[in-house]
Amino acid sequence: MSRRRVFLVVGLLFLLAAVLAACAGATPTPERVVETVVVTKQVEKVVTKEVEKVVTQVVTKEVVKPKRVLVYNSYMGDPTPRQADIELVKMFQEKYPDVEVIHSIVAHEDFKQAIRAYLTSSSPPDALTWFAGNRLRFFVKRGLVMDISDMWQEQGWLEDYPKGFVELSSYEGRQYFVPTSWYWWAVYYRPSIFEKYGITPPKTWDELLSVCDTLRANGIIPFTIGTKYRWTAAGWFDYLNMRINGPEFHIRLMEGQERYDDPRMRQVFEHWKQLFDHQCFIENAAAYSWQEALAFMIQGKAAMYLMGDFIRDSFPDELENDLDFFQFPIINPDVPIGEEAPTDGYFIPANAPHPEEAKMFIAFVGSPEVQEYFARKLGRLATNSKVPISIYTPAQQKGIRMIQQADYITQFYDRDTTPPMADKGMNAFMKFWDNPDRIDEILAELEQARQEVFAEEQ
Repeated sequence: MSRRRVFLVVGLLFLLAAVLAACAGATPTPERVVETVVVTKQVEKVVTKEVEKVVTQVVTKEVVKPKRVLVYNSYMGDPTPRQADIELVKMFQEKYPDVEVIHSIVAHEDFKQAIRAYLTSSSPPDALTWFAGNRLRFFVKRGLVMDISDMWQEQGWLEDYPKGFVELSSYEGRQYFVPTSWYWWAVYYRPSIFEKYGITPPKTWDELLSVCDTLRANGIIPFTIGTKYRWTAAGWFDYLNMRINGPEFHIRLMEGQERYDDPRMRQVFEHWKQLFDHQCFIENAAAYSWQEALAFMIQGKAAMYLMGDFIRDSFPDELENDLDFFQFPIINPDVPIGEEAPTDGYFIPANAPHPEEAKMFIAFVGSPEVQEYFARKLGRLATNSKVPISIYTPAQQKGIRMIQQADYITQFYDRDTTPPMADKGMNAFMKFWDNPDRIDEILAELEQARQEVFAEEQ
């Protein structure tokens, strides 16, 4: 084959391959589609921004003020008075919340033993309960009690308190005490017995002796009394001495300034003897306590009893309307009238560490509001005349009027004189009761005791 023919065949083969390739290209080829999807995604973006904040902080700074203090000791140890005393302190603190009260309640007899130690210590209590009369004056004369005359002026107490209570709170014209409660002594009697025998309450000594005679003639014991405990006889001595020689002489005697062998004292025992001569007293009185002797009066066997108003506590309720009282009869009309009205109250020691607070407390307990509280709570009689008399029973109102009319108020023999003299004196009264004819011997013994006792007190 010629070279020309060979080149032709090869060319045809290339052409054929091209055609085949073109045919193959006509077959559908898959189309690639690229789709763009836009996805919107919510993205929470927390942006922390620093903000400068000005904080104003209020700081309350407690300013500690010095606490005011009152130290108060009392002898109200019995259950009911104790509760009333606690309530009293609460009332005071409600009125004066800035005063802290350090309150101590001591048993009555223990308190009487401790009071000298209180008053002579370098830091005594600021306020104390105590008894009016010589029990108070004993400490006043030794410079242990604060003069509160300025308070009496400021509070108007010289006008608000009956003059008897003013005298009871005073020494040499100055006031050292505020009296707050009291009870009276009188002759208690059964009105039904008096009415039965046509008797009226005696007002004079002769009338009293006549009443005794009438009762004895009708088989009634004029006076019951129990002297097993000697103080009941001392009540008779007090009233006879005041009615014959006057309360001023009696007070001086209690203070050791008058002699027991003075002729005026003989008159007292001579009048006392007349009562024995007229058979005025129950027989064998020393066998009975005062409550046991009261039975004779309750039973209607005795008509009268010289006693404090606490007699009502022991008298049967069903006989309450058949118990009354009258003032101890007048013997010497030329002397002032003195009455027994044992009185309690408060005072401030001379060296009280907190005198201002003590005076606040004394003014508080002397007020009519506080005294009315005690009158209602404990049945005590108030000394401040601004306490309305309407809160009391008719019997209490009668007793109040009797005391308000008195010129002097005394406390009782064993309160008005010193404890050693009271012991000697009451022993002497019992000797007299056993034998009323021994007047001179008894007076001599009393005078010797007075000299010894008061010499030791100097």
